[in-house]
Amino acid sequence: MTLPLLETKGLRVAIGGKRVCDGLDLAIRAGECWGVLGGNGVGKSTLLHTLAGLFEADGGELILEGEPLAALPRRRIARRLGLLLQDHGDPFPATVLETALIGRHPHLQPWQFEGEEEQRRAAAALAAVELEGFEGRMVATLSGGERRRLGLATLLVQDPALMLLDEPANHLDLRHQIRLLRLIARLTHSQPKAALMVLHDPNLAARFCDRLLLLFEGGETAAGPTGELLDEANLTRLYGHPVRRIADGNGEAWLAG
Repeated sequence: MTLPLLETKGLRVAIGGKRVCDGLDLAIRAGECWGVLGGNGVGKSTLLHTLAGLFEADGGELILEGEPLAALPRRRIARRLGLLLQDHGDPFPATVLETALIGRHPHLQPWQFEGEEEQRRAAAALAAVELEGFEGRMVATLSGGERRRLGLATLLVQDPALMLLDEPANHLDLRHQIRLLRLIARLTHSQPKAALMVLHDPNLAARFCDRLLLLFEGGETAAGPTGELLDEANLTRLYGHPVRRIADGNGEAWLAG
C-alpha cells in the first residue's frame, strides 16, 4: 500500500483552552475525498490550518508523504499541499489572472516570471470554475461567489496532491456548489490526489465525500467511511439538534427536525 499523502498520529489540537481533537489518528490517501463536519466553533478551521502546518499542534505527529511536516521547507510543502481559506483578503490591487497565477509561485524559482505554461494552467483553471473572460477584471469588483471560485482556481493552478478546503461551497449558489464540488471529487478519483474539505451541509458530504471526519464537542472525533458515520444519531449529537433521514427511490436527504 502506498504511503498516505498526509498522516496524523496522536494529534492534539486546542485553541483558547478548548480541545479540537485529542489523539487523532488519520491517514489521507490518494483517491480519497474527505469531509469534515462539526458545529460552529468546534475548531474545524483550526484543525485544517494545523494540518497545513500553519498552526502548531499541542502534541502528536503530522507526516506528509512519509516525512515530518515540521521538518520540510515551506516551498516543498506548498508543492504537495494546498489550502483554500474560508475567506480571502486582497490587500493589493490585482486582476483575476494575476491572482490565479499566484498558485504557480511554489513551482517557480525566485524572481522567475510566469511563462506560457503558467498562463496555460491559469486559463484552464479559470475555465474550469467558469471565470473565462474575467482575466482582466480587478478582484475587488468580483462578487463573493466569483471570488470563491477564483480561490479554487488558484488552488487548481497550484496543483497540489492534497487539497485542504475550508468551506469550498461558501458564497456559492446551488449550481456552482454542485459543479465545483463535483470537480473536486472528480480530481481526487481521476488523479493521484486527495481532498479534505470542511462542509456545513451533511447532504453535500453524503453526495461527494467517500470518508468523513466528525468533530464533536470536547475534542472527541470519529473518522471512517461516509456510509458508516452518517446517521441520525451522529448528526443529532454533532449539531445539538434533531436530524432525520428522508429516503425515497432516488436517494436520501438529511433534514433538521
